[in-house]
Amino acid sequence: MVLDIQPLTADRWPALADLFGRAGASNGCWCMYWRLGPRYRERPREDNARDRRALAASARPPGLLAFEDGRAVGWCELAPRADLGWLARARHLAPVDDQPVWSLPCFYVRRTHRGRGVTTALIHAAVAAARAAGAPALEAYPVDTAVPGHTTNLFPGTAATFARCGFHTVARRRPDRPLMRHHLT
Repeated sequence: MVLDIQPLTADRWPALADLFGRAGASNGCWCMYWRLGPRYRERPREDNARDRRALAASARPPGLLAFEDGRAVGWCELAPRADLGWLARARHLAPVDDQPVWSLPCFYVRRTHRGRGVTTALIHAAVAAARAAGAPALEAYPVDTAVPGHTTNLFPGTAATFARCGFHTVARRRPDRPLMRHHLT
């Protein structure tokens, strides 16, 4: 599978809308969870879509899209941690230091493409994009599926996948949710 990974921009909005579908990916989230926290559920999904679309039209693309044969098959949020307000309020994901790290908190892969390396390709592209933007490190909040009783919500990715991509655990405040980093400088 050959993937073309591109930043989400206003002109690529239709590709994200097609990928997320009418439901807006995860129950109407439109990948706003990391910015709003659980209250994204209290908002109409159209508001979440509107806000994601505004981010796509902003000066800094808010994530990456993976395309196969011109169709979006995967997505990841990619932004400076400071832009993801809910992270500052999530106790088990609180910052470990004051470095201006970037975050790679969430993925969505088209059902037909899951288990085919789309997430890994997005991680590698995110590392390159964060490095090009001058970030000192890229941080992720995956699920450690080796821990008994781990959450089944795998939208943040898995710890094993991040480890294979060069990320290391820097904190673990819940057994199944490590904070992992890839140092870029």
